[in-house]
Parts: sequence; C-alpha cells; structure tokens
Amino acid sequence: MEQLRFGIPKGSLEKATIELFAKSGWQIEVHSRNYFPDIDDDEIQCSICRAQEMSRYVENGTLDVGITGLDWILENESKVHVVTDLVYSKVSKRPARWVLAVPANSEYKKPEDLKGKKIATELVNFTKKYFEERNIDVTVEFSWGATEAKVVSGLADAIVEVTETGSTIRAHGLVIIEDLMQSFPKLIVNVNSWENPWKRKKIEQIATLLQGALRAHSLVGLKMNVPSDKMDIIRNILPSLKAPTIAPLLDSSWHSLETIVEETVVREIVPKLLENGAQGIVEYPLNKVI
Repeated sequence: MEQLRFGIPKGSLEKATIELFAKSGWQIEVHSRNYFPDIDDDEIQCSICRAQEMSRYVENGTLDVGITGLDWILENESKVHVVTDLVYSKVSKRPARWVLAVPANSEYKKPEDLKGKKIATELVNFTKKYFEERNIDVTVEFSWGATEAKVVSGLADAIVEVTETGSTIRAHGLVIIEDLMQSFPKLIVNVNSWENPWKRKKIEQIATLLQGALRAHSLVGLKMNVPSDKMDIIRNILPSLKAPTIAPLLDSSWHSLETIVEETVVREIVPKLLENGAQGIVEYPLNKVI
C-alpha cells in the first residue's frame, strides 16, 4: 500500500498541528521519545522533525509533505511546492516577524548604519542575503539561542530575531529598526511527490480539511426561531458568512433561521436579536467550514 510521509513540526507548532489534525478528522498520538507518531490513517506515516529542517527533508524526498514556516524555506533555499498557508491562531492572525534590532540607546537607526558591524541570528543565510542585496558589508554569526542577550553582553552589535509583538525585544532594552520578513506556517510538498497522482490527491484532501478546520476556528453556528414579520430586521442584524438558511415552522407565523458568524460578534448581536423578537437562540461550535 502506498503511503504519504508527513512531517509534523517539533516545538512550538507541534501541539497546534496535532490539535488542527484532530479537528480535521485525524487523530495523531505522540509517544515519549519517539519521533514517529501514530495516526489513524493507514495511508499516512508521520515523522516529527524541527521546523528549521523540514523544508530540507521535503526537498530531498525523505518526506513527501510537511509543515514549516516561510522563514525556514527561504533560509534553506529549498525548492519545494507550497500547497497552502496555515494560519494557526484563533485570536491573533499576526505573522511571525523577523526584525533587525539594536540597543535602544545606540547610534544605529537604519540597516546602513550597521556597515562593518556584527549581527547575531539563527537565520544566517537569509540575513546575509538581505544585507548583500543592499550592499551593506556586515558579519553575520549564528546564534544558538538567547539571541537578545548577544547584544546586551556585547557579543554582537545587532540581532535578527523572530517576534510577533516585539515585547520580548523591548524587554531586553532593544529597539526594532527594520522589519525584514513576515512568515506564516505553510504546507509544503516535495516537487516529485506533487506529480504523483495518488499523493497529490491525498495531499489536496488533507489541505482542504486543514483549511476547513482553520476557517472554523473563529466561527460559530447560530440557530434561532424568528417571527415571520421580523425576518427582514433579523437578517439585517446578522453578519452572515452567506445568506442564512430559513425554514418555516409548523406555526406559520414563525420561521427557523440558521447561519454562521464570527464568534467575536455574538455578544454584540444576541441582545439585538432578542430585542427584535428572536427566541430559542442556540450557539454551537464548528469543526470545519469548507
């Protein structure tokens, strides 16, 4: 039987990926100290590896498909096919930002000011290319971690580091002087695997359901009974994903209405719905919206 070799990113994305697969219809079970999780699909074989290495393993065919960020695809200069973006967060849809940061009290105000200086980062190849393209001569050194401390301790003049809000960078007494790149997680596939009809169909199935689960993260379903003479008012209150589903009840003076809305608007619209005659309002979670 043919199998799809799927890479699960180890680290910060691991738990979110497994939860996303669960909402999409696949149960993944990770065993302690085992890099080959079980999945309830005989057509998929899972492996866990670091997001930093994922694109290399997908490119060379060790894995057919995997999840990693745009940052590591560019860092490794990997030739892979990107199937789709995967925006994980339910609350925040901010991308990861790779930024250039310097001490808040330094004389460096723009990238050009760092000519001849030393920059510490985990994203070495990308950073070198960024400065080379701008003809700024800098020394780029790999940082194994605690990158912000490299500047504080005098081991580097600036850093290129990943952040969402910049709060950790500011907490270390640094200031961002340039945004270099934004990165979302991406579903990537080996170019040869993408040409395999069976694997491509399986990957497209997975991508469709993952996107459906992600889309459902911020949405809920609403059901209610509405007086027929108030239907137009109620429909105008609802910021529906599409036109709501409306069906007559046994009592011809009432209709049942069902729709999908952003979860964040429910607290605002429910009082308005009640004020205009809606009754029996039910809110329910969604697993997938496709």
